[in-house]
Amino acid sequence: MANKAFQRIYTQLEGITKATVSLKAAGVSNDELAVVDGRLAQVVKTKGDLVTLQIFSGTEGIPTDAKVTFLGAPPALKVSEELAGRFFNAYGEPIDGGPAIEGEERQIGGPSVNPYRRKQPSQLIPTGIAGIDLNNTLVSGQKIPFFADPDQPYNNVMAQVALRADVDKIILGGMGLSNDDYLYFRHEFESAGALDKIISFVNTTEQPPVERLLIPDMALTAAEYFAVDKNEKVLVLLTDMTLYADALSIVSNRMDQIPSKDSMPGSLYSDLAKIYEKAVQLPDGGSITIIAVTTLNDGDITHAIPDNTGYITEGQLFLRADPDSGKVIIDPFRSLSRLKQLVIGKQTREDHGQVMNTAVRLYSDAQNAKTKLENGFDLSDYDLRCLDFAKEYATRLLAIDVNIKIDEMLNTGWELFGKYFTKAETGIKQNLIEKYWSEN
Repeated sequence: MANKAFQRIYTQLEGITKATVSLKAAGVSNDELAVVDGRLAQVVKTKGDLVTLQIFSGTEGIPTDAKVTFLGAPPALKVSEELAGRFFNAYGEPIDGGPAIEGEERQIGGPSVNPYRRKQPSQLIPTGIAGIDLNNTLVSGQKIPFFADPDQPYNNVMAQVALRADVDKIILGGMGLSNDDYLYFRHEFESAGALDKIISFVNTTEQPPVERLLIPDMALTAAEYFAVDKNEKVLVLLTDMTLYADALSIVSNRMDQIPSKDSMPGSLYSDLAKIYEKAVQLPDGGSITIIAVTTLNDGDITHAIPDNTGYITEGQLFLRADPDSGKVIIDPFRSLSRLKQLVIGKQTREDHGQVMNTAVRLYSDAQNAKTKLENGFDLSDYDLRCLDFAKEYATRLLAIDVNIKIDEMLNTGWELFGKYFTKAETGIKQNLIEKYWSEN
């Protein structure tokens, strides 16, 4: 921050809206922080010498002669190894009762890595969740969201991924978390003894929504320190990006900007891309992988938030309740990892691709059988076996509470094929059947 002796102080506001104040000031830069009537603010627009400041906690009660002090720098985070195991708020201040961080100050929200310095993602990130590792394998440097209805246990899944993923550092960016969710994450991380590699930035529902806009940049600034400076594999978990986008909408509406589709600002695509494009595989071995949660409104994936997200990210993981097994599963039809072919059969067993495709095809046959049943048609013996297979497949391989290694997932797939089908019905290559077929 600027030396107090050189801080610029003004006392004449030109205008006040619900979220912003404007005044005439010289030498002010975009994103610079300021204090307005004792409240933290940030420059969001400059036009000539007219400066617009967004007040994080709102403008209610601010007088026209309020004291405005410009701090001379945008938001920053102190980075060092001391970040590990700590919880911070949207401003990078500790909220876990621990000491302040000593380290190098880095401005947040900088540009993403130059494409020339990137390497094609190629490292498998196992999560232990079969619906991901078997069907939608994650690759380091990938960016992928969970699409989920608000009543799905997506934060539980994020915590499971955090505790199981084979990476060096995990950075949680929590936006609009309930106090229960915040305490849940904290309890899970502490009780698993995994705090030494997890860093959390949290904005709760009790705090101003506008503060959520700082969370992804704080999380990604920490991620870049460990990935670029320390050559570590970093997994960034962001939840919930819908609440982040809602905060963007609040700010743009209060600034009287004309909204685009679904009341979202016209800048939504670039605002989301600025975050997701920080995912990178670096030549020296460091990487940033981003898994985010986008909650859906009544399952609507055409809404502007998931719609724009789908253009930017490399697939999606779709959470849904499965009525047959009673489990929450990762839907094999609506989920997609566009980079999985980079590691399937290369860093996993040779039969991975065949087991994955065969299981999904048989699961699809079960859905067709279910449609026949609902329409009053008689079911064949094959249809009945498909329905039994689907229930066990969902329970043992698609459910989010399954925690096994990839080889065990593949062995389970072979066991189910042998239990319900003939070798010919699976359509798997003969050489793989001879090697892996499980007789029951």
